[in-house]
Amino acid sequence: MKENKSKVIITSIVTVFPMVIGFLLWNRLPEKIATHFGSEGADGWSTKLFAVAIFPLILLVIHLFCLGVTLNDPKKKNIGRAMMTLIFWIVPVLSVVSNLSIYGYALGMDVNMEVIVSILMGGIFILLGNYMSKNHQNYTVGIKLPWTLNSEENWNRTHRMAGKLWILAGLVFWGSVFFENNTVPIVIIVVVVTIPMIYSFVLYKKGI
Repeated sequence: MKENKSKVIITSIVTVFPMVIGFLLWNRLPEKIATHFGSEGADGWSTKLFAVAIFPLILLVIHLFCLGVTLNDPKKKNIGRAMMTLIFWIVPVLSVVSNLSIYGYALGMDVNMEVIVSILMGGIFILLGNYMSKNHQNYTVGIKLPWTLNSEENWNRTHRMAGKLWILAGLVFWGSVFFENNTVPIVIIVVVVTIPMIYSFVLYKKGI
């Protein structure tokens, strides 16, 4: 428990660390900062205050919510240690990379946000996919369906298949940096969500 509290504090500090950098750069940053990007570049802007202070705080709330739910899972012992480490660090890493990239873009640096996001998301999918099959039944992390929660074998088979699928999805994310297509992330998310659900249901119908 003490170890978890230390991790919560450290990762929370990392999550909001970009605020410090943002305030140090405050006088150099423009009043309007690009915070949303498409294949054509920046297509959404926010105030400097939102980009520097509010956005990191939103990520902090998401981070603490995810940790709160996971750490209070009655079956949290079934969540693999590596997966738990990922849960602690995904949002902090996203916060640092995304916010510092936004600052760099605002300051006129040659920052390709689409490439950065694709590489980052690809890495996350590959890591999650690699450790997904090592998780046993729990209520927080994984593909939580009536059929997977009812049958341990269904859970294990579904997550073995989903793990491979998520790794493949991560590689596709990486490959997407070589061509401009805004539909790739949407297609990937739909595929990695629906196929494991269908697979799990088919297993259930087979009595597994």
